[in-house]
Amino acid sequence: MNRRTFIKGAAATVFLAPVIAREVLAAQDKSLVAVAEGVNYPAVTRRAINAVGGMKRYVKSGDIVVVKPNMGWDRTPEQAANSHPLVVRAVVEECLAAGAKKVKVFDYTCNDPRRCYINSGIEKALKGMRGVECKQIEHERFRMTTLNGQFLKEWELYDEALSANVFINLPIAKHHGLSKLSLGLKNIMGVMGGNRGFTHRNLAVALADVNSRLKSHLTIIDATRILTAHGPQGGNLADVKVLNKVIASTDIVAADSFATTLFGMKPSDIAVTVAAHKRGLGQMELSRIKLVRA
Repeated sequence: MNRRTFIKGAAATVFLAPVIAREVLAAQDKSLVAVAEGVNYPAVTRRAINAVGGMKRYVKSGDIVVVKPNMGWDRTPEQAANSHPLVVRAVVEECLAAGAKKVKVFDYTCNDPRRCYINSGIEKALKGMRGVECKQIEHERFRMTTLNGQFLKEWELYDEALSANVFINLPIAKHHGLSKLSLGLKNIMGVMGGNRGFTHRNLAVALADVNSRLKSHLTIIDATRILTAHGPQGGNLADVKVLNKVIASTDIVAADSFATTLFGMKPSDIAVTVAAHKRGLGQMELSRIKLVRA
């Protein structure tokens, strides 16, 4: 190699280095979203979790874990207003297998809590499981928490969610009359006390404020059947579409963004997704999400 050839080669390497670096960084920057499909809901749920590293990646021996499903409505599993009990149980079992000391399951319901817990099927699915606590919200356990958000400066949040070692967000994917869809970011309302109706004045920003304070270590979206209209409560089986899917990701915004496509919509159509993305809470650009079929 003569001097001229060497210099030209070195110059090419210097020129290409930033390009290669950008490609490598772009690949690393992609948020991982796993999607599993099948009629065996416990098995599908485990496949989705394993595709994002397995539960032992998130739950360590002795951890107190909160699994926060949607069970806010007096509806049966077939009506697709609440997270499916078989998906919830599978997630709880995986937490216990990973070494969790205790798994707490709760939601601040909109309908009568006793009926919601029973008719959702979740209370029954978890009954008798050692190390599992499925109990109704105790109002004295809400505590005013500093958020320093763009809309909410402080709000009452449930202390068991705040103090848990691991917080797993487990919503059902469904239509919502106000926010268009209810997914992971919206599911956080189930740990909020106070006058939740006040947040509707600026719901997207309010939810971004709360999600900035209470981060979901893992988001698992139940899309085994989705509610396509008249949400969040539903009630008409004609509004239910069976998809047999479970979605998992450490990036709540990415999980919500992919789930949005199941309704024939774009992430940019959902104001809370956009607000959370702008806040740096996750990735909403589908081109920057690595989708894995588990």
